[in-house]
Amino acid sequence: MKEKIHPKYDDMTFTCSCGNVIETRSTIKSTHIDICNKCHPFYTGKQKLIDSAGRVERFQKRYAVATKES
Repeated sequence: MKEKIHPKYDDMTFTCSCGNVIETRSTIKSTHIDICNKCHPFYTGKQKLIDSAGRVERFQKRYAVATKES
């Protein structure tokens, strides 16, 4: 590898809006993120379905009909 052309690879911190701090290594010093694995609905199990114009019910009706035919 050539000398002095690579960026410095140092310790860094991600700070989430929920207060979680993740320490890792990168070429940047620190950054702020909006969502992490501690507050993301998929990982916490507090997932909400946003129903716009009854789409969830229509899907469930179609799926129920399809499983009965099988």
